[in-house]
Amino acid sequence: MKTALVILALFSALTGVAQQLQFHYDFRHSIDPDLNKRNFASLTFEYFKANDSTGSFLLKTQTDFSGENNNIGQLFLQVSKNLRYWRPKVYLTFTYSGGLGVAPPAYGYYLTNSFGLGIAYPFQWKGAWFSASAVYRYNAFPQPSHDPQVTFYFGKGFFQYKLMVAGSLVGWSENRNQGTDFTASQSGKKIAFFGDPQIWLKVSKTLSVGSRINLFYHTLTIENQVQVYPTLALKNQF
Repeated sequence: MKTALVILALFSALTGVAQQLQFHYDFRHSIDPDLNKRNFASLTFEYFKANDSTGSFLLKTQTDFSGENNNIGQLFLQVSKNLRYWRPKVYLTFTYSGGLGVAPPAYGYYLTNSFGLGIAYPFQWKGAWFSASAVYRYNAFPQPSHDPQVTFYFGKGFFQYKLMVAGSLVGWSENRNQGTDFTASQSGKKIAFFGDPQIWLKVSKTLSVGSRINLFYHTLTIENQVQVYPTLALKNQF
């Protein structure tokens, strides 16, 4: 669930449409070598379109070059659509995420499809932009999981938007037993969490340098530990 929706929302407030390409270098092997085989680069493309008062649309793809010899190891896709045809500024929101990956030496896997339906409430406070949502989440495991998910986006520009702080925090529950041999002995629910706070410094009209802090809990490992992996990054808006 890795997105910079608020960064795009700030830009689209002026243009209605925003696109950006981010290049990250992830240091997770240097920080946590027991769980991560290598550091790797990744490319993120995001497209956001605001539709006046009726809603917005977000498309995001992230390609991780985490495979052998820096080949593509994982591809993630996220789509989100907000709709509103009434006066209260509460939106009906639809979400989808999923993807594919390769584990060495040549074992393919998929990131389980996740579908969400719920409500979202965007708002501003002291010059910052926020959006909170609550959805019903369907995880398409071999033994499907039906769960709540809450998401919080935030973003604020400083020094006439030369410096930007933004990101998202996502929490949800899911079945421990997902219908696979690996999880067959488990039972009950687990809480999972992902966050991607970011900071960007604009160095030209379209180019920024910065960092994203990837936060994981029960997302990459079944252990009860929070994983924190920072990146160094470039971002181009166009």
